[in-house]
Amino acid sequence: MFSQGPSPRKRRSEPELRTGSAAPEAAPSRIEVSIGAEVRRLRKSLDLTVAGLAASAGLSTGMLSKIENGGISPSLATLDALARALNVPITQLFTDADERRDCSFVKAGQGARIERRGTKAGHLYDLLGQSLEGEIAVEPYLITLSEGAEPYTQFRHAGLEFIYMLSGKVSYRHADRTYAMGPGDALFFDAAARHGPETLTKLPMQYLSIIIYPRKDRRPRG
Repeated sequence: MFSQGPSPRKRRSEPELRTGSAAPEAAPSRIEVSIGAEVRRLRKSLDLTVAGLAASAGLSTGMLSKIENGGISPSLATLDALARALNVPITQLFTDADERRDCSFVKAGQGARIERRGTKAGHLYDLLGQSLEGEIAVEPYLITLSEGAEPYTQFRHAGLEFIYMLSGKVSYRHADRTYAMGPGDALFFDAAARHGPETLTKLPMQYLSIIIYPRKDRRPRG
């Protein structure tokens, strides 16, 4: 009889564990991801390629790609080089990482009562909020005209204005035209032209007025 040799080794039904394998890489932190996203946004806004920005900042394209993808935590020296190449302050790269933003909250009925040109005509202005930073200023007002209020069409100021009727009816003048407005109607116009409610058709009346103007210009007066 022939002797039987060793039986063939059976394959394992489960994959064998691999020893000495590298530990899984840690997920990128929120700050690394936000910095990378801002670098990418700034690069694209300047119409720069990854290679072009990398060369300007003295980095390799691979390094810059990892930074933009949030894969590594760049040193301050690297961030400074990128900021210089992008022509922005280094703090700009942390913009998205800082979740604090300009915000204004006003409870119902607690808008700040503001005196403006139409106040003498019985127009009441409640400021509902105000942009605190940036090049563009935005001022939202709730304007109320009750019995005894008078028409006033001499408002004129820098910027743009949007009004949205909430209640009542009015014939609103802008430049050489008038618009019959009731609840739900809206008007958006260049506020440098004279404007304002010309005929108070139905009182009491309320409308939302949002004024938008460059912050470098002085505050609108009417």
